[in-house]
Formats: sequence, structure tokens, C-alpha cells
Amino acid sequence: MYRKVETKPDFIAKERDILKFWEEKNIFGKLVEKNKGNDKYSFFDGPITANNPMGVHHAWGRTYKDIFQRYKAMKGFEQRYQNGFDCQGLWVEVEVEKDLGLNSKREIEEHGLEKFSRSCRARVEKYSNIISEQSARLGQWMHWDNSYYTMSDTNIEYIWYFLKKCHENGWLYRGDRLMPWCVRCGTSLSQHELIDSYKEMTHKSVFIKLPISGRDNEYMLVWTTTPWTLSSNTALAVHPELGYVKVEQNGEYYYLSSGTIELLGDDYNVVDTVKGKKLIGLEYTGPVDEFDAQKDVVHKIISWEEVGEEEGTGVVHVAPGCGAEDYELSKVNELSVLVPLDENGIYKDGFGFLSGRNVFDAAELMFEHLKKKGFLYKIENYKHRYPVCWRCSSELVFMLVSEWFISSDEIRERMIEANKTVTWHPPYGGKRMEDWLNNMGDWCISRKRYWGLPLPFYICESCGEFNLIGTRKELEERAVEGIEQLEELHKPWIDNVKITCQKCGSVVERVKEVGDCWLDAGIIPFSTLGYLENNDYWKEWFPAEFVTEMREQIRLWFYSQLFM
Repeated sequence: MYRKVETKPDFIAKERDILKFWEEKNIFGKLVEKNKGNDKYSFFDGPITANNPMGVHHAWGRTYKDIFQRYKAMKGFEQRYQNGFDCQGLWVEVEVEKDLGLNSKREIEEHGLEKFSRSCRARVEKYSNIISEQSARLGQWMHWDNSYYTMSDTNIEYIWYFLKKCHENGWLYRGDRLMPWCVRCGTSLSQHELIDSYKEMTHKSVFIKLPISGRDNEYMLVWTTTPWTLSSNTALAVHPELGYVKVEQNGEYYYLSSGTIELLGDDYNVVDTVKGKKLIGLEYTGPVDEFDAQKDVVHKIISWEEVGEEEGTGVVHVAPGCGAEDYELSKVNELSVLVPLDENGIYKDGFGFLSGRNVFDAAELMFEHLKKKGFLYKIENYKHRYPVCWRCSSELVFMLVSEWFISSDEIRERMIEANKTVTWHPPYGGKRMEDWLNNMGDWCISRKRYWGLPLPFYICESCGEFNLIGTRKELEERAVEGIEQLEELHKPWIDNVKITCQKCGSVVERVKEVGDCWLDAGIIPFSTLGYLENNDYWKEWFPAEFVTEMREQIRLWFYSQLFM
């Protein structure tokens, strides 16, 4: 009645037998044909980065996708079965750098951008084939020969169209902003990339004593966990209503908040108590006034109601070129803004003994300098959560840079309302998205890198006109140089294309930045469904009835789709 059961079955062989059966009998093709014309079930595949072979976590996610699609197929629904590949951005670039033995933007440019871009494309093609084979081996059913690739000219053109719409709405702008910056990669991170990139680390913090101008032997006691930013100090901040004490210790007088006095130990005398507002306006000697970059800076004490005394001294070191809150304070208080680093984390000229040195070497050099000047009070190890680059794991710094942004103010409420129409499993996913939307800043869409979406912005140096290209056809029509050599819409080929200014007719070059890779993935509900070419087809399959990805995609892929 029953066939004999093997005691040691060869599961691999059995799986291959099933795959062979499916192929020989065209099982998947028959299923697709059987359901054609029935009610539609629309699934969007979040693109896997074609950068390495799949890991177990990828197989886990793909199993979810396959189960839902198979179930709906058994219920008779017609489906598209389109797989996707994420192909651009720093993930790919970092791995190609490793392959080529490169470790900086300078080395990439010396190697040659054309060769580098070709290597990036080759890596994507290699691993997209490997992932397709792995997925088929896993048993997943997809039209593998109809996968979408975010590096395609079509996908890029759709993002250009989106950016043009943003420009027409008045949302697109270029601005100076303090951004988290990876000095190894030489580019900034956007707000949604920074979340969950914090790691617990221990750094050396420093307490310094800075002389108050016009007062003999009196000092402001200051604490910082980022000694490298002392190079760019232009102010100190105190809370106007907080209590501060003047203490005598070893013949010197220090000002710090009453709630932080225990850092002094036991050997001190309290001489006076004042409110923070009594200190506001006082001038002081900066930690590195001898730097050429500091020669015109007037160091003064300012008011800031965010100053606390949970840690530190209740006196905050302010370096507007190195911190977001500091930069905002500089606008209100008309402070000098010094930007000490270049994009590779090397101190610029004008910063004395630090010029030409790497930011990660600065702390020890600064400690030695402060000690020589008599400004060093003490050094302590400080354990805290600190941001790292989510692609290469290097520690980040904060830099004032010029980037391209999409304003979120007008679209925020529309996104919040749209999110309410989504059914989330588990339900907390929707709450996470709502929280993200309530707190999101403007979207930083530019990256100072190479293998990515070329931002289609052309700024005329003659008249200042902002020219934005929306399609390849428009680019070809307005091009006056380089269009014949445009192999694809990537650097370096597109950088050779120059256009005429729509206002004054001058010849204009493209800005050098590429776009955030989450633009690449967010546009796929439009680019893969022919929104611009065949709107009826798009209406048949949009919106998706099902997507599934890891929860971090709430602020990444899900967010970028919702925005677009």
C-alpha cells in the first residue's frame, strides 16, 4: 500500500528533481497562462542589492514573497512576478573599491571614472545573475528574465521626471546644512540613512578651562566629547536661568553649573553663585586663537535654553561648522562659522598644527596642545552611542556642506493621511511610519560620489538660471556638446554633455552630484509599470496590494515610495 520511505533521503537531489520537473513540464508557465485575464493581485518586489550572493536573511524574505504569490496564484489571481535589483549607490561602490584595491575618492579618480563605472556595472551584472540562480534554486517563481534594474536609463529618466515635478511645486532647493559625513566615502548621509547607524563606543572626552577676557585668573570650564571640533570653536553657551557657581581650586577660579560641581572632586571652594544670564556677553580666549582661521573670531558667551547639566559642565562648546545645533545658534547669534575639514576628513589650511592631518588624529594632538597652553583640566573616557557609516562602518563627522534637498513641509500631511490607508502587519509598523513622518526633515537627495543617478541639474554661471532636464529626449534636444558619446546616463559620460541655458543661451555643465539610492528604489511603482508610456497599464496594477521587507525599510523603501 505504501512505498518504502528512504531512511537517509538526499534532499538536495529531490529538490533538483522537482526543479527539473517544473522546467520540463513548464509548470510555472502553465500557471501564469491559466490565471491570465482573471482578477489581478499586485505585488511589488523590493529590490535586492546586486552586490553579493544572497544570505540566509535574503532567503527568509524571498520565502515570504513566494508564499503569498503562490497562495494568490492558487486562488486564480493574475500576477506580474517581477523581480527587482538595486544597482547603484555606495554599497556597490565600496565593494568595487575593495576589488580594485582602492580606498578613497582620489584613488578612484586616478584609476579613471570610466573604468570604475564599468566595474560597478560588471559587479551588478555578475551578482544579479548569481542571485537569480540562487532564488530559482530556492524554489521561488518569478519571471527572472523580466527583472527590473534601478541602473537602467528608464528608471533614471523616471526619477528625472519626479524631480522636475518637485521643482514645479517649489520643493527643490540647494542649501548649506550640517550633515553627517563619511570621510572615507567622501559623502553625506540623509536623515533616513542615519537612523539605526549608531554604535556604542568609547571616546576620550576633555574638560578645558578657557580664560575669561578682562578677568584675572577666571575661566569657563567646558566639556566636549569631540575634541577635533575645538579647532572651530567660536562661542560658549549657557542656560540663562540655570544656576552657575564660581569655585576656587588650586589658585584658579572656574565657572560651571551647580549641578555638575562633583566633577571637581572634593578640593574646591564655592566663591559665588550666579544665574547663567550674568555670564552672557562675556568674551573669552578660544582654545586655538593662534590659528589663522581664528584670527577674526570674537569669542563670546551666548544664551541657549537647551543647555542642561545631566553631563558635562553646563557650559557648551559651540562650533557652528561642526554641529547642527551649533549652526542654528550661529544664525541667531551672528557667530563666525569655521569649516575645518575637506571632504576626505583632512584639516584645511589655516588650522595650524592640524592642517594636513586626518580628523581621527586630531584628539591626541589637541590634548597635547591644550596641555602646553595650560588649558587642559582633565581627560576622561566617555562611553556613548556614536554614528557610523551604514555602508563602510567608518565613524562619521558632521560637516557644513552644500547639498540638494526636497522640502517635506507641503507633502507631510498628505503622506500621513495616505499612510492611514495602509494595512500594516504587525500594526506597530504603521505607528513607526507615522512617527517617522511626523519627525522627518527635508530629504537630502545628493551624494558626492560616482556610480549613481546623475542629478539632472544645470546651473548657468552667466545668469544664475536653474535648468532641470526631465527626459533623455529633452537632454538630446538641448545638448550642444558630448551627446554623441553618451553611452548611458551615468558618470563620466553624462558629465561631458553640455546644454544651452533656457534663459540666456550660455553653455552650461551639469552639477557633479549623484542622487540618493532611495530615489532609485522609490520610483519603481511608476518606472516598472510604464506610468508615462501606458497609464492604463499602470492603473491596472497600482497600488500594490502587498509588499514585504525588513522593518528598516519603513524609513527607507516604504518611505521613498510613499513620498513619490
